[in-house]
Amino acid sequence: MIQRIGVAALCLLLAACQSMPPAAAPTNVLVGDAQVRAAKLAQKARIAALGLGQVACDAPAWTMLGRVALSNGKDGGSGRIEWTQGAGRTEVTLSAPVTRQSWTLTADADGVALEGVSGGPLRGTDAGQLLRQSTGWEIPVAALGCWLRGAPAESGAMGEASSVFGIDTRLLRIEQGGWVIDYSNWQPDPDSGVELPTRINAEQASNRVRLVVDRWDKQ
Repeated sequence: MIQRIGVAALCLLLAACQSMPPAAAPTNVLVGDAQVRAAKLAQKARIAALGLGQVACDAPAWTMLGRVALSNGKDGGSGRIEWTQGAGRTEVTLSAPVTRQSWTLTADADGVALEGVSGGPLRGTDAGQLLRQSTGWEIPVAALGCWLRGAPAESGAMGEASSVFGIDTRLLRIEQGGWVIDYSNWQPDPDSGVELPTRINAEQASNRVRLVVDRWDKQ
């Protein structure tokens, strides 16, 4: 049985425990049929340019560096995050600058491991389930690999997605698998020019993940 470290332990790691209010509904929503169709075509082209298409969310290889805040409706915390994916492997490191503590989640064909926790490393077969059982946090790791880049996850894993676009034709929101993912800022990739989100809020009931991206890198 996986040892449970609990929400309080992760809050101590992140060194900034507090609850977070829900995100506000998006404004300036694009509603015209022709404009929405054009926005969907632009989104499809952007996803293809990112190399996603119909493949898994861990392709192609990339790294995201930034800041994250987590909340389950009662407790929460914030810290630095480094997320690397590619070649069938995901590695997520969360660290607290004040305490200098960190934990790392890795997932590949051999399974999932969570290091840096009491009694660890903990092992399992599903990243989201391991985090839920060991920390109490509901974090859809596999789907986030797509959502972080402003793309819906594979429908087989999370169900069909719906998208909302702003009057500037940029993606404002994805709703999928009971989660609502909002995008409030974008920046062009310096190499390809493809826009990537830099502020992301993901919510499901009382579970919230908020990210501010400092840098995107290709592997």
